[in-house]
Amino acid sequence: MLIKETLWRNAAAFIAAGVIGGFLVARLLAPAAALSSTAAGASIRFFDQLPSNLDLEPPSRTSQVLAKDGSVIATFYAQNRAPVNLEQMSPFIRDGIVAIEDARFYDHGGVDPAGILRALYVNARGGRQGASTITQQYIKNVLILSPATGGSSPDVATTDASRSIGDKLREMKLAIGLEEKYSKDQILQGYLNLVYFGNGAYGVQAAAKSYFGVPANALTLSQAAALAGVVNRPAYYDPLTQPDHVVARRNEVLDKMLQQGYISPTQHDEATASPLALDVQHTPQGCAAATAPYFCDYIQRLILNDPAFGTDEAARHKLLYQGGLTIRTTLDPDLQKTAQEQVNASLPATDPLQRGAALVSVEPGTGKILTMAQNTIYDPTPGPGHYTGNLTLPEKDSNGNPLHGAGGFQIGSTMKPFVFAEWLNSGRSMATKLDGSVRIYKADYPWKNSCGTTTGSYDPALGQTPLPNDDPYHYYRMSVLQGLYHSINTITFQSAARLDFCNIQKMTTTAGIKNGHTNKPYDLSSIASLIGTQDVAPLDMANAYATFAANGVHCNPIALESATGPDGRDYPMPAADCRRTIESDVAAGVTYALKPVLTKGSGYNIPVGKEQDIFAKTGTTDGHTQTWTVGATTGISTASWFGSYKGFGPKWANENITINGTYYTGLDGANIAGTQWAHLMNAAAPQYPGHRFPAPPPSMLR
Repeated sequence: MLIKETLWRNAAAFIAAGVIGGFLVARLLAPAAALSSTAAGASIRFFDQLPSNLDLEPPSRTSQVLAKDGSVIATFYAQNRAPVNLEQMSPFIRDGIVAIEDARFYDHGGVDPAGILRALYVNARGGRQGASTITQQYIKNVLILSPATGGSSPDVATTDASRSIGDKLREMKLAIGLEEKYSKDQILQGYLNLVYFGNGAYGVQAAAKSYFGVPANALTLSQAAALAGVVNRPAYYDPLTQPDHVVARRNEVLDKMLQQGYISPTQHDEATASPLALDVQHTPQGCAAATAPYFCDYIQRLILNDPAFGTDEAARHKLLYQGGLTIRTTLDPDLQKTAQEQVNASLPATDPLQRGAALVSVEPGTGKILTMAQNTIYDPTPGPGHYTGNLTLPEKDSNGNPLHGAGGFQIGSTMKPFVFAEWLNSGRSMATKLDGSVRIYKADYPWKNSCGTTTGSYDPALGQTPLPNDDPYHYYRMSVLQGLYHSINTITFQSAARLDFCNIQKMTTTAGIKNGHTNKPYDLSSIASLIGTQDVAPLDMANAYATFAANGVHCNPIALESATGPDGRDYPMPAADCRRTIESDVAAGVTYALKPVLTKGSGYNIPVGKEQDIFAKTGTTDGHTQTWTVGATTGISTASWFGSYKGFGPKWANENITINGTYYTGLDGANIAGTQWAHLMNAAAPQYPGHRFPAPPPSMLR
């Protein structure tokens, strides 16, 4: 019974295939006029009505994200492919593919009638032989893998057995049309750049690098024959899991190449005797495999959020993963390496304390982001230190699109320079002395806010603690300048009591400070905000201090230099929009006042090179939970943060605690944050030396 069923199946297959063969043989070999009145003529008319044109849309290509020196930060792809010209492929792979897949490739016109008849005979007798030419295979791969069809994986592609006679006829007609339009070399080049070689490698260039660690033009005879054998059944001839199958198939390819005169007997014997000798080179993709994963994620979000790259996020995602973009960024890879080493040294991501460390740098006067590093592990799966949020970014961009940012942290005393800047902007002198012993502010204190309301109190009569300083030694009369570099809360409050809070808020906004969760202006409706109780992203802090360093010129932070498609199209880039937002004299006064922080103020013990003309401000919040050092030269501005990214409260306080082997009664901004900031700034000095800051006008110093 089984034998009869097999015979019937073979007979049915023979008849079905004979229909196709009849169409093609009749159409290709017989004069149309002689057959116009016959059944064959009707078949020919049906065949002639099928479409013959196929748009050869470029195959899905890999996009690359590059650092400022051209080194690769990350790759994005739906299909790991790097198209190359035929001349950039080893002649062995070109000849091997033709020998094993389509020996009559250079003789037929897209469809091989002799091959069809031969396959009909073999298959009808229970054998297995295909009749598709390289041109037909190219057509099928274009239809399966084209970006226009979603770039389906060949692992789930329609099989020959499941395709209808109409499908096969259409494929044949398209192959004939393709041969009329393109040369054999163009078709072979397109096929070798498109075909799937298994394990995520599309095209011969990706396959050569993935399996043998060499470009396509360096493939040896043995390697090329192995790859030529894989394309027939990539899962069965898998070099990684089925090496014996691959060697057997490779030797079959070599036999064909010898029979068809592509190689000599000596070449054949040497190649068949050689081992497979794989040198597997995985090509990881996406931000998880990037050299700067959080910067990579930022770049990805910038592309996905920008209408210049597509009408919606789905279209932009497709362009990024299939469009072959070359994306050049502002990241300095050497400095980024230093930044990453520093945050990792501050506290390993897997440490049970689970604290965060971050560094982000901006170039004053250009807005270019030079570094963006944090000590967590870019991994969405649960695990110690695994975190895909960006500790340096706000939650959303200015249009409300997600940035995967943590939304910032309370900034503590790094807020004080903006109060000081408004003090100078209002025409006052930094030499003015104020009473640092004033600690009580009642609820009805007449704070001035011409564009809103500011309230709050430090009143023991209400059960509140009087306004504290960080130490008990500075409750006395001192200059506003001294109050800033010693970071004295009581002097900041005495300054603000003489200013309009509306203007202080305007100063923060013009410098680039905003709420990291809402993108709204820094909220000064509470007097506590004077000492940094609002969350601001480290990137915005670095950029605001860069505004001071650039003598009052504010630039939007930018990470993208250019994005170019494989066709040479340049996509529009967001502009830094650099313009003066703070008077130059005011900026000069702020930088002048912040330089003593590093010599005799709150950051005197920060190990930064004192030969630099450099300024900084430290910041520490209640419970020493969030700690900061932010500062700049005219060449580079950096925000350094160390603290809790998982919560706020006693559990996350950094008091009476051992961190990375060092005990702290209370962690200060000058400690871990200051140390990693100093090491990065010292490393940056040779490449970003800048120049000396201008002096403030004498009127500010009287």
